[in-house]
Amino acid sequence: MSNDEEEIPWSESENEIPWANPTKNAVSSVQVQGNSMVGQYTETNAVMAMILAAVSYFMCGICSAIPAVIIANGALQITSNQPGHPDHGLARAAQIMGWVMIALTIIGIIAWVFFFVIIGGVGLLAGA
Repeated sequence: MSNDEEEIPWSESENEIPWANPTKNAVSSVQVQGNSMVGQYTETNAVMAMILAAVSYFMCGICSAIPAVIIANGALQITSNQPGHPDHGLARAAQIMGWVMIALTIIGIIAWVFFFVIIGGVGLLAGA
């Protein structure tokens, strides 16, 4: 290496692919396509809603699913007014997960009630 060139510590190998290292290939460029975030978005509690919805499946059940749905609805009101808001999908997922947990809890309660009615009916028939 000559004194004019600066040594690049990560490019010690001579077997590198030239297009993979822009410092060795000056004509290479990287273009990123997609939506660019311009401006600021209003802060939401979508992450908290998602955490509550996820916790409802493992520990708290309906006790954390209802607050998750309420918080997710508030976050969705904010995100629906601002197109391209990064929290919109997260808030929607938290809302869906919360409603699914509420539905599963209601189905479970109905199943238990039905089970006890059948057991009670069989017990009454057996005692008669």
